[in-house]
Amino acid sequence: MRRLIEQAGLRALQRMDPEAAHGLALRALQAGLGPAGGPVTSPRLRTNLAGLDLPNPVGVAAGFDKNAVALSGLARSPLGFAEVGAVTPRPQDGNPRPRLFRLAEDRAVINRFGFNNEGMETVGDRLARRPGAMVLGVNLGANKDSEDRAGDFALVLARLGPFVDFATVNVSSPNTERLRDLQGRAALSALLARVMEAREGLPRPIPILLKIAPDLSEEELADVAGVANASGLAGIVATNTTLSRDGLRSAHAGEKGGLSGAPLFERSTRVLARLSTLTALPLIGVGGVDSAEAAFAKIRAGASAVQLYTALAYGGLSLADKIARGLDALLQRHGFASVAQAVGTGRGDWL
Repeated sequence: MRRLIEQAGLRALQRMDPEAAHGLALRALQAGLGPAGGPVTSPRLRTNLAGLDLPNPVGVAAGFDKNAVALSGLARSPLGFAEVGAVTPRPQDGNPRPRLFRLAEDRAVINRFGFNNEGMETVGDRLARRPGAMVLGVNLGANKDSEDRAGDFALVLARLGPFVDFATVNVSSPNTERLRDLQGRAALSALLARVMEAREGLPRPIPILLKIAPDLSEEELADVAGVANASGLAGIVATNTTLSRDGLRSAHAGEKGGLSGAPLFERSTRVLARLSTLTALPLIGVGGVDSAEAAFAKIRAGASAVQLYTALAYGGLSLADKIARGLDALLQRHGFASVAQAVGTGRGDWL
């Protein structure tokens, strides 16, 4: 019955303005109208990511719940973990609307939100009341007009770190001017030093991850991996949205912003596989995960876990259940006793 209700709701939401529909979906989730069975799990699906024990390796990416308004709904969902944000020190409106576009023909989305969020104080109050059973992370951001963006990341970590299980440094959004410049070796080293210093001040030091863009050159990717290896990071999220528009069919293909969804799958998976040869840090695969087969491919390319976002706009949150159960079956079929056994076993297919 819940699945039928969800499908009817999805059809209605897909006739609405995308951003308004997303807000309504979050309210419905928090009200208990989403999946309610809790995380899908099994001995094969249980895994460890950067010291975090996950019931399954299927998470929701940052951007889905920017302001941590649906935490109890996410805790009831099939997901193995969740990441909220990005959160900046001060509230900010982001870019003018419209700024979210469905590309249904391409099973994709373009957004140019610009780190719109309610700020770390409001989000912090919600995280302080979070459900305890869910593995939860926060995506750290910087205010658009900040004169000290590295300081912004450290400030948000200091405020929100006590309430989460991990944090991700987001220097890869294409929608905040010059943010991606922070992926350069010198700037990234200095930024991460500030963040790691803030981490040491937390009552319980948590794993710090780095989220990178899919549009890095080979040299840039090597630089990022080198800095990550030297900085004390616990892992890397690969990848954020792309500026590429190759092969799109939708009328919205020319909109400015970051492209996510099915067209990003190949590009992001190749970056993931290459990155796995440059670092031994655990990786989270993001970009075009819309099926158990796609999740399995990311894992075999080098990911220890995966995250969804755009696919949920087309398949609903119960898609996470389908992916997790399908992944369990694929692991069994291919003779893997655990997710960890499968990590990187198909890397060569993407290099």
